[in-house]
Amino acid sequence: MLTPATPEFAAINGLRAMPAPPAYLEDPRDIARGHGLLVRPETTAEVAHILRVCAQARVGVVPYGGGTGLVGGQVAGDGPAPLILSLERMAAIRTVDTAAGILVAEAGAPLAKVQAAAGGAGQLFPLSLASEGTAHVGGILATNAGGVQVLRYGMARDLCLGVESVLPDGAIHHGLTGLRKDNTGYDLRHLLIGSEGTLAVITAASLRLFPRPAEQVTVLAPVVSPVAAISLLSRLQDETGGLLTAFELISGQGLHFLAKVMPRIRRIFDPAPDWMVLVEAGAGRDSGIEAAVSRGFMAGMDAGETLDVRVARSGRQRTDFWTLRESLPAANRVIGAVSSHDISVPINAVPEFVDRGADVIASLGPLRINCFGHLGDGNLHYNIFPPEGEAASIWLPLRGEVSEAIYQLVADLGGSISAEHGIGRFRRQVLARYADPAKLAAMRTIKAALDPAGIMNPGAVL
Repeated sequence: MLTPATPEFAAINGLRAMPAPPAYLEDPRDIARGHGLLVRPETTAEVAHILRVCAQARVGVVPYGGGTGLVGGQVAGDGPAPLILSLERMAAIRTVDTAAGILVAEAGAPLAKVQAAAGGAGQLFPLSLASEGTAHVGGILATNAGGVQVLRYGMARDLCLGVESVLPDGAIHHGLTGLRKDNTGYDLRHLLIGSEGTLAVITAASLRLFPRPAEQVTVLAPVVSPVAAISLLSRLQDETGGLLTAFELISGQGLHFLAKVMPRIRRIFDPAPDWMVLVEAGAGRDSGIEAAVSRGFMAGMDAGETLDVRVARSGRQRTDFWTLRESLPAANRVIGAVSSHDISVPINAVPEFVDRGADVIASLGPLRINCFGHLGDGNLHYNIFPPEGEAASIWLPLRGEVSEAIYQLVADLGGSISAEHGIGRFRRQVLARYADPAKLAAMRTIKAALDPAGIMNPGAVL
C-alpha cells in the first residue's frame, strides 16, 4: 500500500500527492466508495514521472477525469490504495486550426470548454452530453463516450484524430497528428480510446471540428409506439439526406418522473404521451432542412405514426425541449432505481426488446420501467424502478436477477451490454459472461503486453 512513509511516495511527493478528498472517492450513483492518494500533475512530463515511479514500485494508478463515469471506472475500493491521478490541472486548449478543422485540447479540459472554444472560432465540436460541464476530454476518450449526436457525428472515437499519452512505463507517445490519412502500422489512438485507463493515460487529443449548421430545426412529437418511431426515423433520414443529428426516444414513465420530482421542467404535452421523440437536424444556409423535416413528419402523420408535432420556434423553445430530455437521468436518481442498464440492440430489434423486456420485468414483480435514449443508434437507457410509493431498497435483492434477465435478452437480440458507459468495475462479470471469448483473450494479451506490472486502473474492465 502506498503511504507517506514509503520511498515511492517520497518520489511522488514533489508533485504534491495528498490524501484524496471525498469527492474523488465517490461515484455519481453512490454505489461504491474508493480509496487512495491524489496527485494532480500539470504537464505530460509530470505524468510520465509518476507512471515511471509507480511502475517500479508496482503501485496502482487510477486515472481520474471529471468523475462522471457511471460504471465505477474511477473508484477503486478493493486492494492496496492506488494513486488517483487527476488531469484537472491539464485543461488548456492548445490550438484551434479552423482551416484544418482541428482543436487540440488537454485531457483535463471540460467538454463545455472545448465546445466554447470551437464556437468562438465559428466551428462546432458536436459531442454533447448531459454532463458536458464536468466531463473531461481524457475521460470522454478513455470511455469512448457517445451522447445525443452519435447519429450524425459518431462516438468520441470518431471525433478524435490523435492522442498524446503516457504508457505504463512512463514513455510518452506523441500522437497528436492532424492527419486524416496515416497508415503506418497499428493505430494506438484507437487502442487507447475506450480502454478506460487500463492501458495508458491520455494527456491531450486532436479533435475534429465541423462547420456550424446555419439552419437548424428541433421537433418534439408523440409517437404511437417504438415501431412507429423507427418508421419515422427512416422517413426523416430519407427526406433530409441523412442530416439528422439527433433522434431521441422518451417514454411516458420518464415524463411522469419529471412531473413528480422536477415540476419546474416545462411540460410540452399534457397529458404525457406513452412515447415521444425529440428530433434535430441541421444543414447549411438555404438548405431547406426545415421543409424536409416537415415533409417527413407529414408523411408520418398520414401513416398514423404521430398525431401532433411541436417545432421549436426560438432558442428558448429549443432549450426547453432539450432540458426535458437531459433532465431524465437526474429525475431517475431522485426516484431511485433498482437497476440501471445502458444497452444497445440493432435498431430494428428495439421494438422487440421493449416488448419482451416489459414481459420479463413484469414476471419479476410490479416494477416500473423508464426506457429512453438514442434511438437513432439503437442505444437505450433501460432503468427499473420500484412500484409507486415504495423505496428502491426494498427491491434491491432482485437487482441481480433483473439485470441478468435484461442482459440475456440483449444477447439474444445480438446487442451489447454496454453501449456507451463502458465496463469499469461494475460490469466486469457481465463482460466475462457475454463477450466473445477470442476478444477477451486478445484484450488480456494486450493488457499484459502494455502493462506487465498491472498498474493501470487495476480491477477495471478485466
